[in-house]
Amino acid sequence: MIHDPLFDGDLVLLPGGRASVPDRVLSAAALREADPDAAPPEIRTRAGEILFVSSVHQAGLRRFCEANDIPLRARPDGWGDLLEPFLDTSFAHRERMANQERLAAVGLGGDETARIRERVGPLMTAYNSVHWDWNHLGLADLLDAAFGSLVPEELRIPPRERDAFRAWATGIANRADGERPTAR
Repeated sequence: MIHDPLFDGDLVLLPGGRASVPDRVLSAAALREADPDAAPPEIRTRAGEILFVSSVHQAGLRRFCEANDIPLRARPDGWGDLLEPFLDTSFAHRERMANQERLAAVGLGGDETARIRERVGPLMTAYNSVHWDWNHLGLADLLDAAFGSLVPEELRIPPRERDAFRAWATGIANRADGERPTAR
């Protein structure tokens, strides 16, 4: 879910937007880092969550982080690379090899990459048959596909399995060992 946050001093309100998703209030102290330049911008909490905010709040997120000394950090987009085959485009051999190299750099070898893509393939194929995205699919798209209403119900992750699926997907996103600080 992509939130439309409200920033207030050292608090950020993340409206739930649906009856099944309650509003959340996080203190700046609960945030480990953020990446306003990610697509979509993301917040990473000390508890290990990855939360997404609408790109229209990119500047607000940056100001909030600067005012509250929250580090800005860009990370490799492992899910962007994992989901590349589900984009509505084709890639040359050289681009596919570069994709494999980026995945290997974050610890995802060929066999594991194939297993992950097999697991999420039907979900992402159905999701992108609605979006026709040819540029980027990432973790936010995966979670939207898994939990939202855009794909057939039989492909979505059942409510009782959502926490485990989110933990699995977030764990993969957190495997990026090539962290690099963003200039302030």
